[in-house]
Amino acid sequence: MNLNSSFGISASGLTAQRLRMDVISSNIANAETTRASVVNGQAVPYRRKMVVFSPNESNFANMLQAQMDKGNSSARGVKVTAIQEDSAPFKPVYNPSHPDADAEGYVYMPNVDMTKEMVDLISASHSYNANVTALNASKAMVMKALEIGR
Repeated sequence: MNLNSSFGISASGLTAQRLRMDVISSNIANAETTRASVVNGQAVPYRRKMVVFSPNESNFANMLQAQMDKGNSSARGVKVTAIQEDSAPFKPVYNPSHPDADAEGYVYMPNVDMTKEMVDLISASHSYNANVTALNASKAMVMKALEIGR
């Protein structure tokens, strides 16, 4: 593996984790949104979203061949394949004075769990920082290699 590919791997991780943090921020911001969309004339609460990652090289044979071909600089790292909606049910809350309450007085709140979102945000932040550290280590190796050449 050459140093250029290490930069690409770290960059793809940084981009993916940044998108993950943006989606988590959106979930937190919409944790109380009871009218995210309208379906058949009925207001529907916000539904939690999740980011799905996959490797840039999805097949082991291709990865092995790329490693065996020294000059091949195939794309490595991670990519975002989808942003999925969580299928967990909405949380019913009894509040008959709410404008979105049904006939029985229940309001259906988004399926966003703040604890889960904060744990995911901390995880994404740590992953982002790990990619920054790897990028800085690669940069330091390049700088040391240039110093050797003097």
